Amino acid sequence: MKNVLIFIGLIGFGLLIQACDNQVDSKSTEEAKIPVEWSKNAVIYEVNVRQYTEEGTFKAFEAELPRLKELGIDILWMMPIHPIGLLNRKGGLGSYYSIQDYTAVNPEFGTMEDMQSLIAKTHELGMYIILDWVANHSAWDHAWVTEHPEYYAKDSTGAMISPFDWTDVVAFDYDDDGLREAMKKDMLFWIRDMDIDGFRCDVAGEVPTDFWEDVRSTLDEVKPVFMLAEAEKSELVEKAFDMDYGWHQHHLMNQIAKGDIDANEMNAYFDKLDKEYAERSYKLYFTSNHDENSWNGTVEERLGDAADVLSVLSFTVGDMPLIYNGQESGLNKRLLFFEKDQIDWEGYSKTDFFKKLTSLKHTEEALWSGTYGERFVRISSSADEQIFAFDRGNVRVILNLSDEDKTFSLKNVDFEAYETYMQKGFDANFVENEITLTAWGYAVIIK
Repeated sequence: MKNVLIFIGLIGFGLLIQACDNQVDSKSTEEAKIPVEWSKNAVIYEVNVRQYTEEGTFKAFEAELPRLKELGIDILWMMPIHPIGLLNRKGGLGSYYSIQDYTAVNPEFGTMEDMQSLIAKTHELGMYIILDWVANHSAWDHAWVTEHPEYYAKDSTGAMISPFDWTDVVAFDYDDDGLREAMKKDMLFWIRDMDIDGFRCDVAGEVPTDFWEDVRSTLDEVKPVFMLAEAEKSELVEKAFDMDYGWHQHHLMNQIAKGDIDANEMNAYFDKLDKEYAERSYKLYFTSNHDENSWNGTVEERLGDAADVLSVLSFTVGDMPLIYNGQESGLNKRLLFFEKDQIDWEGYSKTDFFKKLTSLKHTEEALWSGTYGERFVRISSSADEQIFAFDRGNVRVILNLSDEDKTFSLKNVDFEAYETYMQKGFDANFVENEITLTAWGYAVIIK
């Protein structure tokens, strides 16, 4: 009897522990922030104000907003718009990421009133706007360098230091509570007083996660915001951010385009995301951005003939897709980073292509982000190494990720009631389950 009582007691204790674990899990789920509802099927667009127009101003860019709305853009990510430091400046105009004053705008771009007008017009058109925020470092001539030297990291001699090899900026020290409060105050200014909708945070993984979590809680008290971390770090999207970068997926796409790896190499990446990331969090997928374009090459240089099929992949496989400014016009030059170098807008050759993709993202609920949509399910084919095919709800995507024409069949699928939404080099006999895709071809079919 004593043994039976011990056994029953152990069972009860185990159930108690399980109940406690369930409570912890439930609490954790409650604390995890679901991204704002308006982000669920959004397409984000990166804006380089300096290079966007001949004038390079807020006013000149504002005139482009109706066109971007028609393109299907929902969120504008503005590269840093603040005054740029003069001390240790790189190039003639300097880096946008060398911030001299967080609560002012670069006079090169216009006035604060011009920026307010741009924000208001963006909202009037039903779009949202987030600012690129540089919390890891400032310009050497930011007022804090002299007024609050305790805000900055120092070497063994007591001298302030640059992060990495970025000699035009000086690194912050987040062990200092004064810095944390000052940075949070400046971020609040843009939410409370300027009515922006969130931030894209530069090198977010180099700033302590607990700082971001504190900031996020404070910003949300003013209004629900959307936060993008320039990092690929799961802890950031637990409480602080809604979305981080799909950096590794981007690099895989570059390798696929070069023929260095095959389509199956992506399987491990997506499996890893399932294990390490909360289902509610988003990933940002892209074929270009300002860093890639300026430093690593244009879409044409890196992806060549694979550019379109990899854009289709970026729009359909996961969460939020990014269009870098100029992609809708076939941008094929590396924009200078420290000088004026206007985008060539002649032709808008890729506009219809991206419109089809943004419309698909908006209307097909299965393609929505996080828990708003559905996880893709890989479909096996007779040519798995080259063909990446998957279903997301009623949307079936078939991609030839190789430089050779392929004829193949898909396994354990039917094609009843499917219609082709968009395609390149696609031919199919659905009855016989025989499909042909030319090199770097694609098909998006909808049930």
